Amino acid sequence: MEKFVIEGGAQLSGTVVPAGNKNGALPLIAASLLTEDEVVLRNIPRIADVDAMVDLVVDLGADVGWRCDNELALCCAAVDGEAVAPDRGLSERIRASFLLAGPLLARFGRADMPPPGGDVIGRRRLDPHLDAFREMGARIEVERDIVLAAGGGLRAGDVFMDEPSVMATENALMAAALTQGTTVLNNAACEPHVQDLARMLVKMGADIQGIGSNVMTVGGAARLHGCEHRVAPDHIEIGSFMALAGVTGGELRIKGTVPGDLRMIRLVFERMGLRSQLDGDDIVVPGGQKLICQRDVGDYKLKLQDGPWPAFPADLTSIAVALATQSEGSVLIHEWMFENRLIFTDKLVAMGADIVLCDPHRAIVTGPSRLRGERVDSPDIRAGMAMLIAALCAEGRSEIGNIRQIDRGYERIDERLRALGARIERVAIEPVHA
Repeated sequence: MEKFVIEGGAQLSGTVVPAGNKNGALPLIAASLLTEDEVVLRNIPRIADVDAMVDLVVDLGADVGWRCDNELALCCAAVDGEAVAPDRGLSERIRASFLLAGPLLARFGRADMPPPGGDVIGRRRLDPHLDAFREMGARIEVERDIVLAAGGGLRAGDVFMDEPSVMATENALMAAALTQGTTVLNNAACEPHVQDLARMLVKMGADIQGIGSNVMTVGGAARLHGCEHRVAPDHIEIGSFMALAGVTGGELRIKGTVPGDLRMIRLVFERMGLRSQLDGDDIVVPGGQKLICQRDVGDYKLKLQDGPWPAFPADLTSIAVALATQSEGSVLIHEWMFENRLIFTDKLVAMGADIVLCDPHRAIVTGPSRLRGERVDSPDIRAGMAMLIAALCAEGRSEIGNIRQIDRGYERIDERLRALGARIERVAIEPVHA
């Protein structure tokens, strides 16, 4: 067990290179199961969730090796068609374990899936996954585990999802890519990491039209081949670094972004008073900004609401809360997707933030607040990052426990923050003996 010890008040300035997209890397690793050929993935973040996903495919029989710090080679030729049950203990480590269902079902005709784990941020439905598999001819039994079977193989179908679920879209994309015929995915998610998966499946031999839209047409192949693919930069991490620069007053250059993935993030942050500039593919956050929330026309309170892409990402609502504590004015933050996402705000209140939690989905944040150092624990990845942002601009010393949650989504975050001027240390926690 470890914790972060932070002395707040230092400006974070300099240049940072964003890691590969966490939520993009996990389905790409799962997609390696679709072929017997080698798949090489570059710019893979070295984080706990990636380690968990790698352990899952290795347990199924894959040959996996790190060629250098962020390059991963996978070969799933030796995966046994009878070994279609991911390990229960490993599956409980991450929500993305369920992404193995589509590849296993498409390649072997069966997948025995234990319940997935992941952040406790509210109910996260599996129904859209199962609806898609049913439409493609799978039989499904739900007891303790979820057993998926397609003895004669999957068939192409016309899939309509009752919600644009990211992981369900990814599962359906992977299953359809190895199913001959034309499958149409309607009301599909189109987040940047979904697009990245689709682009890799095209490299592997699938024909996918409509990438970036909510209707994708997948021409599946009888056999997919290996490929090399570079994971796109993580727009959620980029948004997190932008907020860090804003609350500490430093000037930050974020290298090699995909500017199109950041349009809504930059727009919303600018309405919260945080300006940023494009310099080619780099994002520059000028230093010394006075953050002031812009009220809506008619002098109405600013409202921030997340939603499916291209709306503001749900994974950045916690970060936006931390940013709002340092912005002059008041903002209503409506996180309608997950009912437990905003529960962590009591920890920011303990640090001195002015936050009214109206209900599990809505919070009113009034700033700027003089935050003070506090001892807090991280309940999930993004809440942990929000508390880290708060601690870095707070007066005095903060301690953040349960940092394995932060490590699940942010690669070597303490080292990278120190390079920008942060006073942060990773400290081992002594075990408590009875």
